[in-house]
Amino acid sequence: MFRNQKTYPSLVIFWLYCFFFLRVGHTQDSIDRPLLDAVGTAKVMRYQNPDSSVILLQEAYNESISVGDTLQAINALLEMTDVYGHQANYAKSYDYFWDVLFLSDNIKNDSLRAIIYYRLGRMYSFYKRREDAFKYLQTSLDINKNLVSNGKMDKAYLVQNYYAFCNTYRELDEPKTAKIYLDSCFTYYKNVPGQVNMASLKFEKAFILGQEGKTSEALQIMKEVEPWFLENLPSYLVLVYTYWGDMFRSVSNFQESESYYNKALEISDTYNSHIDFTPLVYERLSDLYLKTGDYQNAFENQRASKNLDAQFFDSRSERNKPLLEIKDEFRREKERQEKLIQQQRLEQLEQEDKISLLQRIILLGSLIFLIIIGLIYVKHLRSKHKAEKQLIRRNKELEIQKAEELLELKNKELATSALQLVEKDEFLQMLKDKLKKNGESVKASELNQVLKSISVSNTSNWEEFKLRFTAVNEKFYKELIQRYPKLTQSDQKICALIKLNFSSKDMARLLGISVESVHTARYRLRKKMGLDRSINLEEYIASM
Repeated sequence: MFRNQKTYPSLVIFWLYCFFFLRVGHTQDSIDRPLLDAVGTAKVMRYQNPDSSVILLQEAYNESISVGDTLQAINALLEMTDVYGHQANYAKSYDYFWDVLFLSDNIKNDSLRAIIYYRLGRMYSFYKRREDAFKYLQTSLDINKNLVSNGKMDKAYLVQNYYAFCNTYRELDEPKTAKIYLDSCFTYYKNVPGQVNMASLKFEKAFILGQEGKTSEALQIMKEVEPWFLENLPSYLVLVYTYWGDMFRSVSNFQESESYYNKALEISDTYNSHIDFTPLVYERLSDLYLKTGDYQNAFENQRASKNLDAQFFDSRSERNKPLLEIKDEFRREKERQEKLIQQQRLEQLEQEDKISLLQRIILLGSLIFLIIIGLIYVKHLRSKHKAEKQLIRRNKELEIQKAEELLELKNKELATSALQLVEKDEFLQMLKDKLKKNGESVKASELNQVLKSISVSNTSNWEEFKLRFTAVNEKFYKELIQRYPKLTQSDQKICALIKLNFSSKDMARLLGISVESVHTARYRLRKKMGLDRSINLEEYIASM
């Protein structure tokens, strides 16, 4: 049956709180404390005295703005949205939501924005506007997921978002989808401050079990959670008792079902809460009475349901027109700001393009200039290096030429000296022979003394020649011995004389042997060196 809402003329309490708030609020050193007290007092008063609660919250909001406490101002506005939401005045609640969003956008507080989008989504769900509801709920979830991924929030706080999806799908009568999100709630649940209470999650579980036909399990859970709601959140029993009544109705226990529906209406009247839910309760009572044949009560409850539904949800209602037409200043202001920002951004981009073009031109010109300077410098270095290399090569060639000329000169001197030694030995030999021939007219002692002084020694001549040849042709001698370590002293003599371009006759004269012996020595030398007949011995030795 239809129940009139109670009135609570307790403005005296409200004015006492206002007096306390205003008196303490004048103290400059303790501004935050009175604001917190005012908001806390408004929370206590919102069920018994919603109008007084709104006035107190409005004062707290004004004071917060005046002292620049944006966070406290947001807190006051959020409480006002709650008060109006419980009274099913969604137009007012909606307006305050956008005010809160505007303030939170200015302070860049993602946590607050997540809360606002979450509650906006829930409000749209009351009007069965699925697309808008899930858009805002998903936005809230995405913000919080981002906070979790950045390590700014515990993943347990995502339960609030999954719980909102679960509630919405329950209201849309989609228990299977609701169960998916409820499972996520239990998965991430952790006992942290501000967390969704376990009794609420169990209530959702009981609803889903009831929809699955597991009424006994569902009723048992309802009995378990009722004490917690009675003690901590009695206003929420409007929903608990309504779905409890549905469970009894599903098993045809109409007496218990009626009892719990009436309990739900009493809780709504007592706490001035979930008024928007009462049309559904009246509708179910009407259906219940229709089944039991009580047509009078069925009619009365059906009329009450229609009247309240039109009041809260009909687009023609003065209360709801502003909401459904979405006449929010924040959105228009944001669009205007975005257009202005876009225009400024376009101008900035154009200016940046011009600056960027100029920078590119300057950079390109600088690069070209540096490349030209670099090429000139590299060309200069190459020319310098080339000239230095040519000079070094020319000097080296001159040194080599001088060394060769000096070597050739010394070899010529050496050859001349060797020939002179040969001539001296021949002269002395001739003199010795003549002295022997004419020795009869010369005293024997004098003759022996002269012969002894001019004694010819090819060996001493060769040793003297070798020392001088080695000093001049040191590299030749080393290479000869290194290549052919098994050559004898005689072989080395032949090689040295060939190096000096001595003829076979000159070699025979210097070595004191016959020309045929020289030819034989040359043949043996070729064999030891392993030279082919096509290789010229003089050219081969000269190349060393």
